[in-house]
Amino acid sequence: MSTPHNSASPGDFAKTVLMPGDPMRSKFIAETYLENPVLVNNVRGVHGYTGTYNGKRVSVMASGMGIPSISIYSYELYHFYGVENIIRVGTIGSLSAEVNPRDIIIAESALCEVDFSAYYPQITDDAYKCSPALLEKAISSATEKGLRFFVGPVYSSEMFYSETDIVMRYADKGAIGTEMEAAALYCNAYIAGKNALAVCTVSDSMVTGESLPSADRESGFRAMMELALDIA
Repeated sequence: MSTPHNSASPGDFAKTVLMPGDPMRSKFIAETYLENPVLVNNVRGVHGYTGTYNGKRVSVMASGMGIPSISIYSYELYHFYGVENIIRVGTIGSLSAEVNPRDIIIAESALCEVDFSAYYPQITDDAYKCSPALLEKAISSATEKGLRFFVGPVYSSEMFYSETDIVMRYADKGAIGTEMEAAALYCNAYIAGKNALAVCTVSDSMVTGESLPSADRESGFRAMMELALDIA
């Protein structure tokens, strides 16, 4: 049972999938943390692996960048491959002077300009929220690990390049970070009756202009990755 975007067979994916945007980050997580990782999908170079972590069966697959891309991959995992939990692990820009590069943001909810109810009438405001059980586990684990993290709404933008003052409007609405995928992931989880959470490392600040190099974005955010694996 393959899809247009996934060549995996039934049972190839674990119940929990970590989902970075970058296929190279997916490869890094699989090769660094998973025991006996097996490549189960590589359509369009979107690496998907399944292995074990501390005795738990876990998968990791890239989502690509942006709402349309993660919409496709998360929908197929939820509806065609029996996946129950997707944890996004990616980068995010800070919209708060208190949140600095390398801090972790756990997205409690996502603000977005896309009206998903235009495609799915059953969508309500609750669709833009993460799964409470995964959020509770993430907060507990991050606290136990002594990580510097923040919990709050994020803004899922449709445009990577846009005017700073436009993005900062969402800070006035409570968003503490901006990225491009969480809202679509949360809505897909809501539609499927499944679970989702976005755990992101701050790569740059819209407030101070500080930014981390691309090498850190690819493989340097181990605290975020390990946190996601612990709650998988």
